[in-house]
Amino acid sequence: MQGSDQQARTRDGTRLAYTFYDHPAPSRRIVLVHSLAMDRSFWRPVAERLAANAAVLIHDCRHHGGSEKPPGPVTVERHAGDLADLMDQLGWPTALVAGASMGGCIALAFAIGYPGRVAALGLVDTTAWYGPDAPKSWEQRANAAVASGLSSLTDFQVTRWFGDQFRTEHPQVVKECVDTFLRNDVAVYAQTCRMLGACDLRAGLSSIKAPTAIVVGEDDYATPPAMAQAMHNAIAGSSLTVLPGARHLTPLERPDEVAAELAKLLARTN
Repeated sequence: MQGSDQQARTRDGTRLAYTFYDHPAPSRRIVLVHSLAMDRSFWRPVAERLAANAAVLIHDCRHHGGSEKPPGPVTVERHAGDLADLMDQLGWPTALVAGASMGGCIALAFAIGYPGRVAALGLVDTTAWYGPDAPKSWEQRANAAVASGLSSLTDFQVTRWFGDQFRTEHPQVVKECVDTFLRNDVAVYAQTCRMLGACDLRAGLSSIKAPTAIVVGEDDYATPPAMAQAMHNAIAGSSLTVLPGARHLTPLERPDEVAAELAKLLARTN
């Protein structure tokens, strides 16, 4: 199914690029938020699988892809506010909101900040907190990008993103992710790394009442299963699915299974 590429503006005037897959059932709505240094094409394989049963929105977060890159740092809460603005312009009071990695942090911030707008919550390959060493480790990654360029990080990234077998069997997917990664503005990428290093949403987890599905790759060492388990323990009634043999970008590595988990979550909203 082909989506429609469009643009909208947030409350502070920032232009966001998005793709919209329309559906006649007005109550079946899904928002999918991409990971760090990717763009909305990250979710396209899953969106196309879900679009037969729901309206689906995928967008480029500010500072990413075709969206504007205003100067200055940003927080996950600011990204959540952008999503609220985008949903307002579409006339969506509520939706199933799901995100992967950075997008999962944004989805969490949205669920905490806008609880009445979340029909269900999907947390894929993500965490509420990267741990006590996060500010230091993310700062090191930011500094490496600034000092040596994004290309210096590609080997590190691809082995975190995908398992060995997937990289061998799907070189085009890997190439497209690398190409997207290298199109990022280095200074903006560094700011976003620092944003994730500072992110700590643990205090809000117990407030989440929406049906929640947590999905993680068994071999994800960027946001490992232990981090998924911690969210599962803190969010009452949540489900936890560990995908055997998968690494960090499961929406690309295992789109059928991720789409199936989100379809089951959507069914819980009806």
